[in-house]
Amino acid sequence: MPHGFCGIFMNSHMKSDTLFHCIAILTVCIWGTTFVSSKILIQSGLTPVEIFLYRFSAAYVFLLAISHKKFIANSLKDEFVLFLAGLFGGSLYFITENTALEITQASNVSLLVCTAPVFTQLFVCLFHKERFRRHFLSGSIIALSGVALVVFNGNGTLEINPTGDFLSLTAAISWALYCLVLKKLGNAYPTLFITRKVFFYGVLSLLLYFTIQPANLHIELLSQPKIYSNLLFLALVASMLCYISWNATIRAIGASKASNYLYINPLATILTAHFILGEQITSVSILGAVCIIGGVYLAEKR
Repeated sequence: MPHGFCGIFMNSHMKSDTLFHCIAILTVCIWGTTFVSSKILIQSGLTPVEIFLYRFSAAYVFLLAISHKKFIANSLKDEFVLFLAGLFGGSLYFITENTALEITQASNVSLLVCTAPVFTQLFVCLFHKERFRRHFLSGSIIALSGVALVVFNGNGTLEINPTGDFLSLTAAISWALYCLVLKKLGNAYPTLFITRKVFFYGVLSLLLYFTIQPANLHIELLSQPKIYSNLLFLALVASMLCYISWNATIRAIGASKASNYLYINPLATILTAHFILGEQITSVSILGAVCIIGGVYLAEKR
């Protein structure tokens, strides 16, 4: 390959990587804003599990409208892997996280769920024989310290609740496994197909959960503008568009690198809560934000 062409190719590859790093940041920031919509919906009478059912069902229908040429994977093995993606990245993650929120402090949940990048890197090293990046551990510790400063905001303390904390860690592990499953699928299928399958199996596995824990649905509330507008945001933007962008990002830059940006999630949440709900940003939060940004930068360095 001519030297000049190599230079052009490498420069183009670097630009592509930079683009997907930016997409990962934008995706996580949008996910951070979903706190506000979910809070509004819960205050309006919907349950967390019900919100997941509506947002994933609507996202599946919208995605089906634009991607409907292929319905079944090329093999039963791949179809099972797609089921695992829907389970880990959909129902299991949301059920464990939301159940944890009901029985322990929200700050505990926020902090423990943000350990997902650590589990992702660990699983990638175990199952794909990749080496830990040189600055990953130190960057993760700094970023997690920043997350702790943001979620506790100098006021709370970490109260041990074995069941709630176990469920929070299960949610983090579930998301890490979701990223690992996406990595396993690689480039075998289009991103739209994989994302649509994630929504389908996410809803299907939730329906199986309802056979154990019957759902209490509030269909009559869906006609309220405040309800359906927030659900549409969660379905179209936070679910459909963000899952597509996240899945494409993992395919482009890898699961461990993409997952590092999850540390930014609480930062996006406090900014949204400040501008929409009027919640105060303190000096402790600002220090936490600096730690998060610095930690993510360090963890991403080679």
